[in-house]
Amino acid sequence: MATLVKTPRGWKAVIRKTGWPTQAKSFDTKRTAEQWARQVEVDMEKGVYIDRAGSTKLSIEQALDRYEASVTIGKKPSTQKGERGFIRQAKVELGQYSLAALTTEILAKYRDGLTARGLSGDTVRLKLALLSNLYNVAMREWGLGLVRNPVALVSKPRCTARDRRLKTDELSKLVAQSVKHSNPMLGWIVQIALETGMRSGEITGLRLRQVDTDRRVVRLSDTKNDSARTVPMTREALALFQQALDNPLRPKDCDLVFFGDPGLDGQRRAYNFNKVWTTLKTNLGLANLRFHDLRHEAVSRLVEKGLGDQEVAAISGHKSMQMLKRYTHLRAEDLVKRLDEVQR
Repeated sequence: MATLVKTPRGWKAVIRKTGWPTQAKSFDTKRTAEQWARQVEVDMEKGVYIDRAGSTKLSIEQALDRYEASVTIGKKPSTQKGERGFIRQAKVELGQYSLAALTTEILAKYRDGLTARGLSGDTVRLKLALLSNLYNVAMREWGLGLVRNPVALVSKPRCTARDRRLKTDELSKLVAQSVKHSNPMLGWIVQIALETGMRSGEITGLRLRQVDTDRRVVRLSDTKNDSARTVPMTREALALFQQALDNPLRPKDCDLVFFGDPGLDGQRRAYNFNKVWTTLKTNLGLANLRFHDLRHEAVSRLVEKGLGDQEVAAISGHKSMQMLKRYTHLRAEDLVKRLDEVQR
């Protein structure tokens, strides 16, 4: 039986029941206190009572801080950087709400606001995915009394796969200008991406021991999807890697294939070519080209050469055929040539 206590500001209901932690809540009137206590006791009898006090008191800002400290911190540095940016922005726009108060209507307006600012559908989906995972973690691990994930009920923007392919003249200009750059590593990196389909971080993070020119393979242990893979080299890729390995400017104590200048701490890190790449493609009139598009180009070329889906996936590291198809865009004119070859 609940105990009702008169307070200077109204009434307080206190419930003590064997097998349950003590529950207490304050109300303006005695009647609302009695109604709350009656419902809680019924739910306790049925074994379905959920204490929602934690989710009511914890703000989105506080929850995101906790998520960053316990979940984000365990992810890859590159992932952490992106998530922290999402978290900072979400705290500004949603931080004042409690976990219990954030509704699908509020989240839908948040989604529409992101879209109105010109963010891509993929970026909006990632931001919503972060909030959704926040709720999942809070429900499973934090014991805050949440009964549903409001983000799961919000429709997400369609995922639009890029189909950017390099035209022949664009490709020749890009390669020529990258090779002409004062730092030869830029040319090697661009051409290796086109030959192997490796990601930017996979290339620049390579250590000497990972490149086996005798067996013509590159062994990757740190990949985006956390699955190690071995990438075979074409003859062109082999020649490029050989030049990179024979780079006479590499310091004797540096095992990075593509190295940068020492930092303030005296440590050498991977060659950061982002600024140079941006300037290069802008000067060529290719401002809409992303370095990741070179991976699209490479994967599409592998398919055009006649390799099967499983073979291409083994090289590119795609875990599903559906994801592989998003990265594969075949030119109709190349398919015409392929049809002619098959009919001979």
